Amino acid sequence: MSVAGFLAYSALAAARDRSRTAAAIATERDVLTALFGVRRQLDWAGSNVNQTVKALNSGADAPHFAAALTDLRRAAQAVQRAADRITNRQEEQAA
Repeated sequence: MSVAGFLAYSALAAARDRSRTAAAIATERDVLTALFGVRRQLDWAGSNVNQTVKALNSGADAPHFAAALTDLRRAAQAVQRAADRITNRQEEQAA
């Protein structure tokens, strides 16, 4: 599930559940806001990767690119795992 899909799913699930407290909704809202921020940062990192690849294709040197790319992948996977945990928790609560 994409981050955008997750956010849409979460918003719809929250709107349907009238039994949740305001504190629980606020906490989820904070989490969703943080995920939006992380998504924006990952988009920026992706742009930087594209610029680096373009420079590499032009003969430039980027000695730490492989390590940075590994870190970026790790960060993206961590965000995906967090989104999956939240989605799974919401599905369990809806069941």
